[in-house]
Parts: sequence; C-alpha cells; structure tokens
Amino acid sequence: MMKNSRRLLPAALLCCAALAHAQLYKSVGPDGRVTYSDAPPAAARQVETRPLPSAAPGAALPYELAQVAKAQPVTLYTSDKCAPCESARSFLAVRGVPYAEKTVSSNEDIAALRAAGGDAQLPLLTIGRSKEKGYEEGAWNAALDAAGYPKSSQLPATWRNPPPQGAAPRSASKAADPAEKAPAAAAPLSPSPGPATEAPPATGKAPPGFRF
Repeated sequence: MMKNSRRLLPAALLCCAALAHAQLYKSVGPDGRVTYSDAPPAAARQVETRPLPSAAPGAALPYELAQVAKAQPVTLYTSDKCAPCESARSFLAVRGVPYAEKTVSSNEDIAALRAAGGDAQLPLLTIGRSKEKGYEEGAWNAALDAAGYPKSSQLPATWRNPPPQGAAPRSASKAADPAEKAPAAAAPLSPSPGPATEAPPATGKAPPGFRF
C-alpha cells in the first residue's frame, strides 16, 4: 500500500504543477461572444481607432466632450484691454471649454457682432444658439450646464484653442488693393432737429460706444 502511494505522489505533484502554470485566455468571437480557454485564441478581431480632430496636433478631445462641442459650439467675442474679457477667458480655461475667439476692433467687426446677436456690451458668449451678454460666472455656468458641457475640465494637457480672429472675415483682395485704402469724401450731413446725444467714451481700445 505504501509503495503504491509513493508511486502516485510524483504524478500528483506533476498535475499540481501543471495546474499552477495553467492560464486562462479571453477571446471575443465574430458574433461578440466572450469565451475563456486554456489555449491562446487562434485569431483576434482587429479594432481600428481614429483620434478626433482638434486644434493642436497630437491632441484629441474626449468623445463626449467632442460631441457636445460639435452640437453646441462656443464662441467668445472680445475686445482689446477688456478686463471682463480676460476673466471670461480664464473662466472657460478653468472649466475646460473648447471655444473660438472673435475680436471686435473695426466697424465691420461691430456689424458682425450685432449680426451674432450682440450689442454694445462685451464680452459676448454664444453657446449654440443661446447668447450670454456680459461676463457673469453664474449665468455662464448655467448656460454651459444646459448645453451639456462637463462641470470640470476634461481637456487634454496639450489642447490649444484656435488663435483669435476678427469677428468679420478679412478680405485679402481689399488688403492688397491700395486704391481701396483711401476713403471717399463723405457728403456733408444736414443737421438733424433736436439735441444730439453722444456715445459714452470707450475704455482702452474698445470701439466707441462699447462698454465692459
């Protein structure tokens, strides 16, 4: 009896060693089923991934944030030497909102601002079709929440927003034609009845009549 036990002992040890070194493999079939086996799968499905486009090479927005930014794009209208505009930029950066910045510095820019739904107050924030005139953190947070933007930043560390551009597109042909640089002589204006009103003085380099 003892001899038989001694003969079976090496075989049992070998079996335990084999079990100790056994490994389970997980595989996904063409029909989507997940199976486990002790042998490596013969073939694995190839999954193709493509990064979403972004303003910075090598950076991609998380999928959910990219979907929100596509459905509810954010545009910030600003002007030079505008303290509330600086606060608005910092707010969007801290919250992690990708946005395009439009600057207002000419009559054409003012016309584009008014066409976008703005008036004489900067900054102006557009979120899809909604508009927020003047910087107010509580109102801007509520508008971004309603649009579906995350409450905290999910932007990659390498993300950079596009550089600011004029609110009105600059025409290359006009800039290259010196004849159009000289303004035509304006016809004299006839006096209008009643007292004249003056626009409030601008702050910094803001267009006349604008306030921050």
